[in-house]
Amino acid sequence: MPQTTITPHDQSRYVTRELTTDYDSVLNKASTAQRSWAKVPIEKRIEIANRFVEEFEKLSEQIIPELTLQMGRPVSQNAGEIRGTLDRSKFMISIASSSLSDVELKDSDKPGFRRFIRREPLGVVFVISPWNYPYLTMINSVLPALIAGNAVILKPSPQTPLTAERLASAFYTAGLPPETLQVVHLTPQGVEAVTKHPKVDFVSFTGSVQNGRVVSRAAAASDNFPGVALELGGKDPAYVMGNADFDYTVAELVDGAFFNSGQSCCAVERIYVHESLFDKFVRAYVELVKKYGLGNPTEKDTNLGPVVSLASAEKIRKQVSDAIGAGAKALIPEQLFPCAREGTTYVAPQVLIDVTHSMDVMKEETFGPVVGIMKVSSDEEAIKLMNDSPYGLTASIWTSSQDDFLELVDKVEAGTVYQNRCDYLDPALSWTGVKWSGRGISLSKFGYDQLTRVKSVHIKYKTS
Repeated sequence: MPQTTITPHDQSRYVTRELTTDYDSVLNKASTAQRSWAKVPIEKRIEIANRFVEEFEKLSEQIIPELTLQMGRPVSQNAGEIRGTLDRSKFMISIASSSLSDVELKDSDKPGFRRFIRREPLGVVFVISPWNYPYLTMINSVLPALIAGNAVILKPSPQTPLTAERLASAFYTAGLPPETLQVVHLTPQGVEAVTKHPKVDFVSFTGSVQNGRVVSRAAAASDNFPGVALELGGKDPAYVMGNADFDYTVAELVDGAFFNSGQSCCAVERIYVHESLFDKFVRAYVELVKKYGLGNPTEKDTNLGPVVSLASAEKIRKQVSDAIGAGAKALIPEQLFPCAREGTTYVAPQVLIDVTHSMDVMKEETFGPVVGIMKVSSDEEAIKLMNDSPYGLTASIWTSSQDDFLELVDKVEAGTVYQNRCDYLDPALSWTGVKWSGRGISLSKFGYDQLTRVKSVHIKYKTS
């Protein structure tokens, strides 16, 4: 049965793709190709990766409108994903040789021996990517996996099938053997079957906690027992201290909550503001949110587009409605955004106060243009509330004092903690989560560790 992508803003059919069903053929080709690819010198693999960067950049004018039609982000904002993909690629290429080289041990204490640790490719890596930032999430695993000598099976979201195809075409043009990177379109049952396949050695999944559990269980049931990396959801908090740079903090936290309609795993969904700034902060925050233009994402002046699906829009509206029913106060009049109507994917941005942690809007991932703001009286209260979540992807603390930040950073339960920044990945830093936000690492030199296995080599020299 074909798989059809529905354009979020007008519900039209955009593209249709045939589903992959012959898993054995795909995996056998990948396994054979990987053995040959692993023998290619790393210098040659890096050369192909550098050419990929050039070829991918050439596709940007084609990619930008396609992204909007597939997942609904305003066309004016898509160039940022292209830049981010290029930046991450260039960085991971720049550290590849040093990250994958042998680790020599000093043998002064063991004369007559040589010892070193070598990194080898895992084999076939199955990458399952999401729709919300498809190129950024794909490149985190695909490029370092290939440079390390693995073959990759790439499964895009049904919402963004063209993204994997464009990425693969850039690699092929750059000289990558086609069967070393294969794009597959799968049902959930197909994902489970490929995960369990005996020729899959590692699975890199980005998506929801629910689907992450399914992938994890399937991997555990495989005879090959593949490794699994899970990049899952977030309910990311921000704490605004009394000494924060006020105007800068307001603007950054509005953008961190509403960019891409809040459809980011590391979007800011909860804000805790010190009581000395609370009223002033809320007023300024609301005024800035009211300036958003919600509308057709194909138009250049739009800076807030639809959410990805009707089901997502319904879930977001229900979370807001339930919060209001439980005593929260909505500060953004929906009539300011006329296209935000029931039965559409257009959801008005919303700022809620008088919220509590008994409400889903402060506990469960929203993945939409909604943020709750709470008043706190101390650092201790803020940290307690920030950590009162099953998620732990990123968190941010907003203060003009680095000492104040460093005093709190170790108390925050998150994979990344920012001072005066949010909703951002630095490729030189490892991307990881705690609690429900995932397992494993991508990016940075540690990202290569996840995509290789170590072999210890122990040499004893012949003695006279």
